[in-house]
Amino acid sequence: MLVGALVINVFLQHTNLSRIGFRDALLFATLTWALTGVLGAFPVMLVTGVSFTDAVFESVSALTTTGATILTGLDAMPKSFLMYRQFLQWMGGLGVVIFVVAVLPMLNVGGMRLLKAETPGPIKDDKLSPRIANTAHYLWFIYLLITLLCALAYYVGGMDAFDAIAHSLSTVSTGGFSTHDDSMWHFQSHTLLAISNLFMLLGAISFALHFRVLNGRSPRLYWRDEETRIFLLIVIGLSLLLSLYLLTKQRYGTWESLSFAAFHVVSFITSTGFGAADLASWPPASGLFLVICAYLGGCAGSTAGGNKIIRDIITFKVIRREMQQLIHPRAILPVRYQGNEVANDVRDAVMGFMSFAAGSSLVLTLLLMLTGLDFWSSFTAVAACINVLGPGFGEVGSNFIPVSDSGIWLLSGAMILGRLEYFTVLALFLPMFWRR
Repeated sequence: MLVGALVINVFLQHTNLSRIGFRDALLFATLTWALTGVLGAFPVMLVTGVSFTDAVFESVSALTTTGATILTGLDAMPKSFLMYRQFLQWMGGLGVVIFVVAVLPMLNVGGMRLLKAETPGPIKDDKLSPRIANTAHYLWFIYLLITLLCALAYYVGGMDAFDAIAHSLSTVSTGGFSTHDDSMWHFQSHTLLAISNLFMLLGAISFALHFRVLNGRSPRLYWRDEETRIFLLIVIGLSLLLSLYLLTKQRYGTWESLSFAAFHVVSFITSTGFGAADLASWPPASGLFLVICAYLGGCAGSTAGGNKIIRDIITFKVIRREMQQLIHPRAILPVRYQGNEVANDVRDAVMGFMSFAAGSSLVLTLLLMLTGLDFWSSFTAVAACINVLGPGFGEVGSNFIPVSDSGIWLLSGAMILGRLEYFTVLALFLPMFWRR
């Protein structure tokens, strides 16, 4: 990480940043993620002795806050290395702020182009502050504050100091790495699962919204925000559905069904990926149910992955409008979000994103199947990586060791693709993108 920071610093010192344009900013963002992922792999190789391919996968998984792993025997590993993994995830959680602080103030293009490149969600022009650099400091403060509160809550809930700090780093970043092979169920505490639920949700709610709430405004803003309100309602609804399903299958009692269902719904929809049960032993439909949660995603502007709730909302409203238009062909039915009409270009961007996300999952699943994995394992492995979730099902239920080297490189690319939201990376490969 330090070497990566030095490389970036040298680049910034020897480059006329006032001449950097939108194309250069996108290239800088993508290469920084890729380069840091490679550099972060060397400590993994030194400590664990895994191959370079597997080490890059582990490093990229951490920096993109995916949480997929090829390691076993975590309980016996040095605590310094375990904390290194957790810290990589924490740093990756708000990696966008690094680019905001290092590059945006010098771009001389209004401060929004790189922010648009890495800020999740289709609505990219919601400025938090007249000064982007000051806003970045506020966001890091909020990120650190929530992390400290999470660590304190874990400690009070029964974790020792090391585990409390380590798991707070991967909870708020919605990364999902643990210091134990059994993940959160190592502690066998429903109290800790409830604490984790709270802070995973905070990590998956827009940090822009956290900024506004802590900037002297009412906490009611959380509920007034359409995306956050619908996100919380979806979490509650899906948790109740899964709980009822587990209860009817007589898997657990009433309280355990609700606790385990809520925890795993929150873990998957926020793309954290913590586990607290042997999901392979759950009723068959529960696996697909949780994968769907991962695709729904968290809120835009958060550390969560997935398609993002704001896109889900707009997609639903577009589909609903088209159905209404069939019944009332001459009716004027605008799509609205937060009471405002959604512009045509925003709608097009959302539908394009959703289509490309679905297509990418299909193509990557087919490519992974060509390496020898079965369909279910391939599909859930791709879903786990492209949504920066972490755990899959089938052969990749506990770790990604069964995946071949070519599959590991494919999934490493999928993690970066998903973390940078597809078009940021793919635009670099279009000839028209580089034409002046």
